[in-house]
Parts: sequence; C-alpha cells; structure tokens
Amino acid sequence: MRYVQKRLRLPAVAEGFHLITDLLLAQLPELETMRVGTAHFFIQHTSASLFITENADPTVRRDFQEYFRRLAPDNAAYFQHTLEGPDDMTAHLKAAMLGNSVTVPIADGRLLLGTWQGLCLGEHRRHGGRRWVVATLLGE
Repeated sequence: MRYVQKRLRLPAVAEGFHLITDLLLAQLPELETMRVGTAHFFIQHTSASLFITENADPTVRRDFQEYFRRLAPDNAAYFQHTLEGPDDMTAHLKAAMLGNSVTVPIADGRLLLGTWQGLCLGEHRRHGGRRWVVATLLGE
C-alpha cells in the first residue's frame, strides 16, 4: 500500500461554485501511477466548501448560488459573528451545510467520478482568497 499526501493550492476565485477537478488533478501526477485506491480531498477553510456535483451544465452551479443566497442571506440582523464582514457568518453556514471533504475511488490512474460528476469548490466569501486542499491518495 502506498500513501501520497499533498497540500494543493487553488487560485482565488469569485464568490460562487467552481469546478476544480482539473486544477486538483494537475497537481497530482502521482495519481497516474495508482492501479487501485482512494483519493480523499479536504479543504482547510471554514468559509469554503468542497463537494461533488454536476460538471456539464453551468446552470447547476448558478442555481446552487441562488439557492444558498436565499437560504443564508448576508446582513441578517440575528447574526452576531460579523467582525469579518457581512458575508462571514453566511459563509460558515454554507460551508457547514455542504461539507469540507470528499472521497473518490481510484482505478487505472484516474478518479472514478461518474460521467457528469466533478469536484466543486463553494467559495462563500466575496473575497475569499486562495484556498488550500489536502489530497491524500491511498492505493497501489
């Protein structure tokens, strides 16, 4: 059994939902050498999320954005955690709802995502900055 663990850097992106599968894979050439295993991805932030979603139709990601804006609106009067801005508490809520990690099977040097699946970054801050993802590959 072989382990590979790396911290992967993502560029700063606008608030919203972004497919990042290719950005992550570009930093993981070790994946190509694995015949079978699992890949675990963990985002090291409390105001961004990581999950799997539709990778073909961009309206899915736009609908996610609209839904979560309505579900957790910025500047709600009942939020107390506002020192970092009006989008801070809502970013934490969205990240908690969507999650911070995914695990994907590996076969023949590639992720076994479904035909229409991709890894998605939920950037919940207006100016979130660059993000870190820890990738752990386990396999042979």
